[in-house]
Amino acid sequence: MVQDFDPPAVVWGRGHRGVDLAAPAGSQVRAAGQGVVAFAGVVAGRPVISIDHPDGIRTTYEPVEASVAAGQSVARGQVIGTLLAGHRSDGVDALHWGARTGKKSYVNPLRLLSPPVIRLKPVS
Repeated sequence: MVQDFDPPAVVWGRGHRGVDLAAPAGSQVRAAGQGVVAFAGVVAGRPVISIDHPDGIRTTYEPVEASVAAGQSVARGQVIGTLLAGHRSDGVDALHWGARTGKKSYVNPLRLLSPPVIRLKPVS
């Protein structure tokens, strides 16, 4: 990982609303889970793919040249595009992967990779 999740203190504030995962440009990018492509296009000059999952989470991937189209169903692990260079100003090739549960409710996408561990503490 190149950069960790660092949510803003307020919804309009500065922060890193996803994780940057190191990968060489040209790498295949795969869907984190089954869902429907909500968007595949360019936002602010960057190619982005968004997938809506049945559990209400939307994942985003950038900069990715899409091999899927909006409205298309995808399976977990399906190739959705090719990673492009240029996401980071330090020259490191990386996939920016984000996840949210509402319009502005971002969550750490790494939580999607494995079930949470629940630990109970004694009351006294």
